[in-house]
Amino acid sequence: MELGADKKDIKSLSLEELQAEIAAIGEKPFRAKQLYEWFHKKLARSYAEMTNIPQKLKETLADGYTYTSLRLVEVQTSQLDGTKKYLFALADGNLVESVWMQYHHGNSVCISSQVGCRMGCKFCASTLGGLERGLTPSEMLDQIYAIARDTGERVSNVVVMGTGEPLDNYDSLLKFITLITDENGLNISQRNITVSTCGIVENMRCLADERLQITLALSLHGATQEKRRTLMPIAEKYDLEEVIAACKAYFEKTGRRVTFEYSLVGGVNDTRQDAQELCRLLKGLNCHVNLIPVNPVKEREYVESKKESIARFKEILEQNHINATVRREMGRDIDGACGQLRRRYEMPARIASRLIE
Repeated sequence: MELGADKKDIKSLSLEELQAEIAAIGEKPFRAKQLYEWFHKKLARSYAEMTNIPQKLKETLADGYTYTSLRLVEVQTSQLDGTKKYLFALADGNLVESVWMQYHHGNSVCISSQVGCRMGCKFCASTLGGLERGLTPSEMLDQIYAIARDTGERVSNVVVMGTGEPLDNYDSLLKFITLITDENGLNISQRNITVSTCGIVENMRCLADERLQITLALSLHGATQEKRRTLMPIAEKYDLEEVIAACKAYFEKTGRRVTFEYSLVGGVNDTRQDAQELCRLLKGLNCHVNLIPVNPVKEREYVESKKESIARFKEILEQNHINATVRREMGRDIDGACGQLRRRYEMPARIASRLIE
């Protein structure tokens, strides 16, 4: 059972829902707009910061609702490019990671959507401890709010690509998107939001039916069913053909081209044949391929592809008229890969619990 599960999560409420709650406790309607602004525009960490809210109302809300405000545990700053890796503690003691990245087109934050992950991708540190639980909309939001407060800068782009599988936490994800794009809050454009998935087909199709203007990024990592199965356990449930069909449906219903994330693992999926098979798979699709040199994880045997292999792979895609970029490496001198920082903190606790047992 989650901490505070008997109380409503006030920062996960839409403005309309908050207005209904405020009316139900007999408060004046304008208080809802004031509170919503404190939550989502002024990014208040607690009721104590809300200077125009009566003390009695603050006490009523504190008694009746949970108020999400993440606690900063650690922040690592890259000396190479200024990337910041954040580790936050949730109210129940679980830990989540987020990353702040600065680009010429604006400031991006990559957030987690779950505590841990159950997808089991072989080269990812996020899956090593399994799944604890999904994050609430407010826990997803407050990663962005905390980073905006810390940096003092506006966040213009959001990537839901940290720890967890976003479409495995579907309802919370949709609510999060509604809140982060609300003109009464941070008002981040849907077009500046990217959501990743390893390929939960039914939820990909549900997301297409929402007809949002966000970018869907499929974690592909293999151009054949057999290759994908060796890297991603989810391929045992969903055939690659139905995953690609869901991608096509997303483009048809939203007009938004799909991004294919392809982590290049040395000697595993980075050969000339792999590139040619990827060209055949994506032929005729309006898409973009993001080639990602894999971050080595000490618990896994996989290694990063050689620079010449990466360059050759990209060249083959471009020769076949497939738009491709190599992801700029950021935060390599810190715990840059998803799940690494959280795992480093959790390992001593796990070892201690075994000793006690």
